[in-house]
Amino acid sequence: MHRPSDEPAAYYTTGGAGSYRSTAHAQGAWAANQQHMGPVSGLVIHELEAFQPRDDLMLSRVSFDILGVIPRGDVTVSTSLTRAGRTVELLCADLVAGGRSVVRAHGWRLLRSATSRLAGTEAPGMPGPDQGEPWDGTGTWSGGFIASLDLRVLPGRRPGRGGAWIRPKVALVDGVAIADLPRFFAMIDTMNGVAIRASPKTVQFPNTDLTVHLFRQPAGEWLGVDVEVSFGSSGVGLTSAVLNDASGPFGRALQILTIRPAPR
Repeated sequence: MHRPSDEPAAYYTTGGAGSYRSTAHAQGAWAANQQHMGPVSGLVIHELEAFQPRDDLMLSRVSFDILGVIPRGDVTVSTSLTRAGRTVELLCADLVAGGRSVVRAHGWRLLRSATSRLAGTEAPGMPGPDQGEPWDGTGTWSGGFIASLDLRVLPGRRPGRGGAWIRPKVALVDGVAIADLPRFFAMIDTMNGVAIRASPKTVQFPNTDLTVHLFRQPAGEWLGVDVEVSFGSSGVGLTSAVLNDASGPFGRALQILTIRPAPR
């Protein structure tokens, strides 16, 4: 059972001032004692958005470096301004667990301006969630995070290529109002498990980073990921995805992978 009866329906509880405690819903897919990068990403974005907020700027690119195993339990997030500017800002956030930084994120805020007459994209759209089939991801992946998701896979999914729609069944932080962007980020890292090239029972392929570029802000409850997975011949892989909401594409995401035999 992933959720004890007394655990809240959320990935985290909060102690205030950037301190959080993970629940069983944040449990990772590679090891039972680790957190999944999905809810960690959402938590970091929540803190980045709350730091010296400016309505005239938009968080447009975030790169996460995973510096080590993210253990379950208590974490803190500290945020700072790396580069101040009138039209461009760079923020940095560190997620600390067990006294060490395990995830470091850099986020660019760019000036909002009226460009609706120029708006357009060549990124491919996706059929909606109603066109997908429910998928029980726990048949492939372990961990409380995967069990916490409502997953719909689109027709034509195959090893290395496929699309899916994702929404969480639980909140990001218990008792805390969360904006759309952190909720979407909490689902993006799932893309590495949507169109796998090899069974995680025989091969492990964790990502050491996550980089997300946004050209508009997403809204709604469903995240669509149109995924491609490439494995090289020297132990390195790449997962990439076009990100969609109900209105169509809004950005792209990339993960670099380290490929290794699964422990026996």
